[in-house]
Amino acid sequence: MTLDLRLAAPVVVAWIVVGVLIGAPDALVGAAVATWAATVAAGGWAALGRRHETSGVVVVAIVALAASAMLLTVAAVQYPHRQPHVLVAAAHSGRYITVTAVTAEVLHPGMKNYGVTVTEASVGSTRIDCALPVTVFGEPPPGETTGIGTELTLGGTLVATDPADDVSFLLFASKPPTLVAPPPWYLDWANGLRSGLGRAASGLPGSGGGLLPGLAIGDTSAVSPALGAAMKATSLSHLTAVSGANCAVVIALIMLAGAALGLSRRWRIAASLVVLLGFVVLVTPQPSVLRSAVMATLVLVATAAGRPVRGVSILSLASVILLAVDPWLSRSYGFILSVLATGGLLILAGPITRLLARRLPTWVAAIVAIPLAAQLACQPVLVLLNPVIPTYGVLANMLAEPAAPLATVLGLAACLVLAPLPAIGHAIAWVAWLPAAWIAAVAQFFAGLPGSAIPWPAGAPGVALAALATAAGLLAAFPPRSRALAVRRVASAGLALLLVGYLGVAGGERLRVQLGRPGDWQIAVCDVGQGDAVLVRSLGRLALIDTGPKPERLTRCLDSLGIGRIDLLVLTHYDLDHVGGTDAVVGRVDRAMIGPRSDAGDDRLAHQLAASGAAVEQVSRGLTGTLGELRWEVLWPRSPLAGVQPGNDASVTMRFRGAGACASGCLSSIFLGDLGNEPQARMMAANRIAEVDVVKVAHHGSADQNEDLYAKLHATIGLIGVGADNTYGHPTDKLLGILARVATTAARTDRDGMILVSTRPGGGLAVWTERSPPALR
Repeated sequence: MTLDLRLAAPVVVAWIVVGVLIGAPDALVGAAVATWAATVAAGGWAALGRRHETSGVVVVAIVALAASAMLLTVAAVQYPHRQPHVLVAAAHSGRYITVTAVTAEVLHPGMKNYGVTVTEASVGSTRIDCALPVTVFGEPPPGETTGIGTELTLGGTLVATDPADDVSFLLFASKPPTLVAPPPWYLDWANGLRSGLGRAASGLPGSGGGLLPGLAIGDTSAVSPALGAAMKATSLSHLTAVSGANCAVVIALIMLAGAALGLSRRWRIAASLVVLLGFVVLVTPQPSVLRSAVMATLVLVATAAGRPVRGVSILSLASVILLAVDPWLSRSYGFILSVLATGGLLILAGPITRLLARRLPTWVAAIVAIPLAAQLACQPVLVLLNPVIPTYGVLANMLAEPAAPLATVLGLAACLVLAPLPAIGHAIAWVAWLPAAWIAAVAQFFAGLPGSAIPWPAGAPGVALAALATAAGLLAAFPPRSRALAVRRVASAGLALLLVGYLGVAGGERLRVQLGRPGDWQIAVCDVGQGDAVLVRSLGRLALIDTGPKPERLTRCLDSLGIGRIDLLVLTHYDLDHVGGTDAVVGRVDRAMIGPRSDAGDDRLAHQLAASGAAVEQVSRGLTGTLGELRWEVLWPRSPLAGVQPGNDASVTMRFRGAGACASGCLSSIFLGDLGNEPQARMMAANRIAEVDVVKVAHHGSADQNEDLYAKLHATIGLIGVGADNTYGHPTDKLLGILARVATTAARTDRDGMILVSTRPGGGLAVWTERSPPALR
């Protein structure tokens, strides 16, 4: 493919323009009109100046204006239909609504949220027809799986999302949905094939079985959180997101098969397009799939027309087509990373291969260059998702990539053959398991090595630093020919300065944290984002209350504190932000106490802990025990659950108090899970509530709180596990006002990072926070 960047620049400009302005929907119409006017003016100026050859820069500017105007117009037209006024009003007032929706993904038992397209909504007597992308929080329909295209009815309350979000609303369902109609035949055939491969892979051993459907058809439902974290930590997660490589393999097979059958080129291309459409339905139209499918279609059409195929131009055209269909893809991380990775391969893989081939065999140089090119292109965006640099990412990709096509082709073959020829399909699945198991082993090995991730600044500074370092490195490696030596020297010096500055700042910050961190902490709050994970320590024994939303975040915290074994694990309830990180401690827990279970997904987590050697028990009010010098007791929920449903209102609530000689020297604390106002009052009525030193604030600081409870607790410190920029508005002004009125100081992970609480010599509390100097209270 010939490198041609003339279309790339206008598409990038248009992408940035629409990506910024969809966050300000009131400005869309005006911006679209102004941009169309600028396009016409620029085109007219260029036409009037025809006697002088119009420069390439002017042409690029006109195309950029036209592309921007087109995308802004589409966004302006679509936006009013994405958030209808009647539903926005219902969301603001908290009114109950019922909707008819079609599933946009395969639903598995135990899922806590899933995507649907709402086609009809009713608020009271008002009914509207619509087509809204919505995320549902709640249980899926009962049964094994629910295929894409299934029609459901749901009821609950809405939360309107940010205008730039890729979904219009969040729907908090009050009960499981009701099935209305099965998927149509043109979708259901793929549901059957996907389910067949999932069942076959579930019988394969180890992580390879869970990974195989992801490699073959992008179904990651069986990938454990621990393996998923390992794949991300080693930059291998792209292998489970079906992309251009998968489409290329499918089309190549069809073209070769057609040639072997003697079909003409046009018939082979037509067959490839039909199979490509079926492949997209089978693997589901995720952003990376849509990008690769549109690119493949454009390549096939250009080939049929006898036109030259230019990779970057095809990528640019595919991107602008998809953005014109859905401008909200401009802020989709999956779409952005897919385009960046493909662009990196098209632009950088060749030059890097040639550079490395000066010292290495060409085939080795190519194996190194491909993952390195993708990593360089994507890294500035990846640091927004996880502010680290994967140390072994390129090496892990070098070892895993050769196995990926084998797993993809064999897994896809098994998927297609299992239904008509089950025995042969299972045999193929076993063969496909080998490369899948190898990829899983590579991910787990490198993720477990020391220093597998280098910390990096978060947010915009991290993006800017990563982009500058990448640009400097590329300029040093590939300077312009006219001033090669001077540019290489300046770029190399700039890169060295950036890296030395970063290492100095990062090293100094790490040293500050390590030296300032108190070693005698009794309570530690892990910064796991929007979720809870709190440690209580006494005489070397440890209790962990909840595990946060993701294993990798909890692992980072535990490793930082040097914690290996957990004596007591308490899972207050089964929301993802409280149990999502449990895989990080599976096999490291002696005793686990869990709250009331509500579905098969909850049971699976309990069984997983038990199978790893933990003594698992469901607890209720009245249970007591000891942890070192601390005595703990369960204050809630009651048994049986009198009028309380499993979930937030049945959160396991625990109190810790010093016993014996430690009665006055140990911190007393209470952990409220996600209890709301009413269950807080009922818990308070069922127990004698005394003052404590520390309270873990309920439900991340939501407004649904009981001020009388906090007044009785009269805690010195209120700990809040909350994510920065969360969409719930946590912690709320109401909660912060309650804490202020009862003289409880708030310490929150979104601003403070990790929080450590210990006693101060002579009395009182010492509070250390990761992002601010230690405070004594």
